[in-house]
Amino acid sequence: MAMTKKEAILRAAQEAFGQLGFTAATVKDVASRAEVSFGLVSHYFGSKHELFIAAGFDMADRLIARLHDSTKEVSSGLDGIQKYMTAYFEFTEEHRTRFPVLLRCSPFSHMEPGVDAAMVAEKFSFFIDELKRCVSMGIADGSIRDLPQEKTALIIYGNIVGSVRTTLLTPYESDGIFEETINHVTRSLKNSPGKDGC
Repeated sequence: MAMTKKEAILRAAQEAFGQLGFTAATVKDVASRAEVSFGLVSHYFGSKHELFIAAGFDMADRLIARLHDSTKEVSSGLDGIQKYMTAYFEFTEEHRTRFPVLLRCSPFSHMEPGVDAAMVAEKFSFFIDELKRCVSMGIADGSIRDLPQEKTALIIYGNIVGSVRTTLLTPYESDGIFEETINHVTRSLKNSPGKDGC
């Protein structure tokens, strides 16, 4: 099925903001990438700030759906964390040219003046809440040692974001970093029987 013009604009905005950042990307560039008129971009999305938020939130919603599916049926809390991370990294790879918009439109990044940081933080609450749920489940089922749930969820998410930023936004060699990040988090969380959670 062919993309609508609105969908084409969102994809183009994700590419432009993801590659260039908020300041350097222009609405004119987005219109050119989407092969639509400048006025049509403004008609659908209003200001540049609104377009930036729409582009970031569209990517977030797609990722949220993927993560939700990945953690619906898990054998343990630790399995849930591993599936969450695997799905997150796979989604990143599938959307390499557009995913950086989500890194830029994030409470874990520098927020542009005029962007509603509280609204962005609320959108991102799913990412942390789902990790907290898996950590809580893992502590209850014994697969994860006894840890502070919210801080642990934030640390896991920080590891994910750091790996993605290193892969997509830096010149550093990062082959295998996603797999090693999953292994590192797993080693850090895993409960060792007979050691009283230590």
